[in-house]
Amino acid sequence: MRNAPTAAGDPAVPGRLAALGRFCFRHRRWVLGLWAVVLVVGVLIGGRVFEGTVAGASSATAEADRGSAVVAATDPARGTVTAVVDGKPVDDPAVRAAVTKATADLAALPGVSSALDAYGAGPAPAALRSADGTASLVTVRMADTSTSAQTDAVTQRLAALNGEAGAHVTVGGDLVLQDEVKKQTEQDTRFGEMVTLPLTLVVMVLVFGGLAAASLPVIGAVASVGGALLAMFGFSRIMDIDTSVLPIATVLGLGLSIDYALLMVNRFREERGHGAGIAAAVERTAATAGRTVAFSGLTVAVALSGLFVFTSPVLGAVAAAGVSVVVIAVAAALTLIPALLGFAGSRIKAPAAPVPDEGFFSRTVRRVGKRAVPVALACVALLMAAGAPFLHADMRNSGAAVLPASSAGRQVADAVDQRFPQAAAAPITVVVEGGAPVAQAYADDVVAKLPGVAGVRAVNPVSDSVSTVDVLVHGDPQGHQAKQVVQELRDDRGGLKTYVTGGAASVVDFKDELMSRGPWALGLVAVGTLVLLFLMTGSVVMPVKALLMNLLSLGASLGALTLVFQDGYFSGLLGFSPTGGLETFIPVLVFAFAFGLSMDYEVFLLARIKELRDKGHSCTRAVELGVQRSGRIITSAALLMVIVFAGFALGDMLMVKQMGIALAVAVAVDATLVRCLLVPAAMSLFGEFNWWAPAPLRRLHRRFGLSEHVELPTVGEAAVGEAAVGEASVGEAAVPAPRPEARDLVGSAQSAQ
Repeated sequence: MRNAPTAAGDPAVPGRLAALGRFCFRHRRWVLGLWAVVLVVGVLIGGRVFEGTVAGASSATAEADRGSAVVAATDPARGTVTAVVDGKPVDDPAVRAAVTKATADLAALPGVSSALDAYGAGPAPAALRSADGTASLVTVRMADTSTSAQTDAVTQRLAALNGEAGAHVTVGGDLVLQDEVKKQTEQDTRFGEMVTLPLTLVVMVLVFGGLAAASLPVIGAVASVGGALLAMFGFSRIMDIDTSVLPIATVLGLGLSIDYALLMVNRFREERGHGAGIAAAVERTAATAGRTVAFSGLTVAVALSGLFVFTSPVLGAVAAAGVSVVVIAVAAALTLIPALLGFAGSRIKAPAAPVPDEGFFSRTVRRVGKRAVPVALACVALLMAAGAPFLHADMRNSGAAVLPASSAGRQVADAVDQRFPQAAAAPITVVVEGGAPVAQAYADDVVAKLPGVAGVRAVNPVSDSVSTVDVLVHGDPQGHQAKQVVQELRDDRGGLKTYVTGGAASVVDFKDELMSRGPWALGLVAVGTLVLLFLMTGSVVMPVKALLMNLLSLGASLGALTLVFQDGYFSGLLGFSPTGGLETFIPVLVFAFAFGLSMDYEVFLLARIKELRDKGHSCTRAVELGVQRSGRIITSAALLMVIVFAGFALGDMLMVKQMGIALAVAVAVDATLVRCLLVPAAMSLFGEFNWWAPAPLRRLHRRFGLSEHVELPTVGEAAVGEAAVGEASVGEAAVPAPRPEARDLVGSAQSAQ
């Protein structure tokens, strides 16, 4: 099959993106083959990224993590496997015989550092016996040189106890928890993809009125996911990737890929409706919608880049993975979609008429403009009220609670906390660089006398030079009292070198990082987006307004997050048990992701309004036409995003649920309340002042500004000849010659679609 030429009389569209679209169309077989390779390699190799992730990556700067590293260096161990033996009295002879035999067998297995049960002598075995005498623990420490296969052998031997002497055995421990987190994360990610892709296909069939056009964004999204997996696999080879990063990056890549492909296909249909042949329509699509896609991807990447400011490995990994999937989503939209349009363009139904200038969105904007002040005040009040619950948000490390209640690892962790308090991890652990006598004196003279400390549970010698002190607190182990004790212990170290660790200490460390680095991250994101929007609009007013409006919609999202996951509203419907707080890093990720997505829609809308303004329309009319011509596609894109995020929220991992719900709310609020009401109201209030900028900045914009508008050559009558001759090889029926009024619209075709 020969390549279709550009129609005679239709000059080539200028610009690099137009040239890229033209190249991908002409060499569509090679482009499609390349993306097919990316998809296959991404699935076969990138799918192994789940195996190389780390559950709870540590930071080299946080005191809690440094203290844990000191203990690990002195007493290396890969982790523990713990079994709860329940259902029969601990002193039952048959149970005792079965457990002691299993413990002896376990101690002899390769890779096992130690194996303890409740039947030895001394205080340690006593801690492995429940207070009511109806359950006991078997704990196995694995050497740091042990393998996963050796851990599996230990797990199988403990599981074999189940049913012996009538006892019920549940196997967990930190090694089992880590494995379950990886498996559940992978399962939730696969489930989210399987749920969202068919639903998005159905919605796009309704949007485009045909399967051919609807299938292209889905194909592009699948290819992007393969590329994203491959990119994250590469990052996992050079840095620690927390397990929670994978579904977060996947959901972002999936949503953006669908959105960007939707814009490209929609613009292609518009061009075909104006009478352009397939080759010309692809080229014009790349020159217009392609520019919007590239610019939007840049704004999302800038928002995610703010995470690089933090030292937390989770946030750094999310930033690296997030930026990479944005690049891949943009690349798929600019290369794969033009190639696919070359194959399926003749089967994509073109609209019978251009988007009318009058409709639901334009009427809504007019009504809003007549009542701009009350509408703006009502929207701001509503968004602030929705965000108010976040003011009492509490950050915490959920630990095993991130897993569903049916998880064996979580069941064991809950049983240890509730029934074996002496064996449970202390709320706060102080690592002391010194022997047991030094640590005991420090515990007696300093720790026990601090206000807020409920007592010292134990002093544990780790080696001759390192000891740990288990500190008890009143109330919630990660509540306000516990955090206050952490600060007290760090203020008074008794002249020793100590590290305050534990769940409460980790939360304090993360909050300290937010306080010290958060303003820098926020400033980077704000400056970056302000500069980008100024280069696009030439105004200093609209970028500032966009920033403030996005912050309001973000507040509403974080407020909903607090109501659902901290206060427990709708927890039964969503299938989880609230932990009393939000996972520490989730609000930061929600801010970065939702901010980027909100700016994405801001670009779509402002590009339309700016283009119409440049064509001489008044500010009021430009807003009306801009919202009318972009409202349907923005609403459709937002609906698809909500479906993607909600699909991932149906998973069982608590962190994935939190991200899914928060982002779904953020996109829904932004695409409806903000874009359809607040933005038009604010534009009406400011009038011509919307476009104000100081004279030096106006000169700067004239020289360096980024114009979303591309002056396209008019589609000529020769487009008919292209359809009939140049593209006969792809089986396309000739497109009727456009009406003169339709041709006139081409010069003002909107760049956002």
